[in-house]
Amino acid sequence: MTARSASAVLAPRLRVGLALVAALAAAVVVVLAALYAGDSRPGRVDARISAAVDGVGATWWDVALAVDFLGEPAGAATLVAAAVAGCLLLRRPRAAVFAVAGAGLAVAVTTLLKSLVGRTIHGDGNLSYPSGHTAFLTALALAVALLATGRLGLGRAAGTALVLAAGLVAGAAMGWAQVVLGAHYPTDVLGGWCTALAVVPATGWLVDQVADRTVDRTADAGRRPERR
Repeated sequence: MTARSASAVLAPRLRVGLALVAALAAAVVVVLAALYAGDSRPGRVDARISAAVDGVGATWWDVALAVDFLGEPAGAATLVAAAVAGCLLLRRPRAAVFAVAGAGLAVAVTTLLKSLVGRTIHGDGNLSYPSGHTAFLTALALAVALLATGRLGLGRAAGTALVLAAGLVAGAAMGWAQVVLGAHYPTDVLGGWCTALAVVPATGWLVDQVADRTVDRTADAGRRPERR
């Protein structure tokens, strides 16, 4: 393993697999956006899933509120700060940048898509597609899982499985909370989850490219003889 591959946030052995996942996820985001653009009603799948989770007890409602808080500004800032602190303690500044950039870009993309798609829920201009809460928690979980994959030295299959499992658990938890609370339709949640799957691998590749070029320029400057 070279020093460059060891410091990469998106391990070379995972790039092809995650690129395929990202492409498929992006296609799902586009298809759902086309289906629900300008709409304000739930689809058939939305109605069935929402009916299945409707009327949860007070305990589960409180759990949903607690999970939802993780996507609110205060909760999200706390999670990101914890992730950054962990990366710095492990002496992985590149991973710290990736955690912030991945989560931030996922939220930025969902915000942009909401304006473009124009799907609403509960009227009053409440834009709903895709779910930014779901995209945020999924993106952060993916970034942390990618760091763990590198630290543990996992192979292609195990590493990809860990990353996707982390994203699935985080996305399912936040998605469930959003549907229970009535903040989003299930397809909004799916769109947010897929947005994170599409954005995070691309962000990791970009962070690695910029960081590697910076290191190369620094190394070249250090090898240049001083002029007298």
